[in-house]
Amino acid sequence: MRRTLGGSVHPLESVLRVKGSGKFSKSELVGLLTFKLRIMSVGEAKEAISKWVEEGLLVEEGNLLRINLEALTQKEGEEDLFREMLSFVASQLDLDESEVLEELEKFSGRYGNLDRRLVLYLFGVEKGLDMSRFRERLEV
Repeated sequence: MRRTLGGSVHPLESVLRVKGSGKFSKSELVGLLTFKLRIMSVGEAKEAISKWVEEGLLVEEGNLLRINLEALTQKEGEEDLFREMLSFVASQLDLDESEVLEELEKFSGRYGNLDRRLVLYLFGVEKGLDMSRFRERLEV
């Protein structure tokens, strides 16, 4: 998926704004993501939809998909925390966010499927940064 660093909007939020409704068929959602919004390829859209169903962001209702607004709001809060932590780590280490993400990718190999916010927290701690400001906001 093509995503910008910083304050990016979740693709499902963009779909909701364009469509005005949170219910659609899978093919309609692929079309919205691919052709209307032009934010991903057909293959990426199909992969993202499967992932969002697994994450609970989309709920299957017969042959329709419905955006789970509560889960999407929670997910956006998690993304906001990740972005805030990423910005902090990058500024403290005098790196670009993209460089931190590259290092984080290598670092995360030690932790398997651990939540990426926790991995970023541990990365910052290992680099000697005071990450205490984020501790209470992380759900363990």
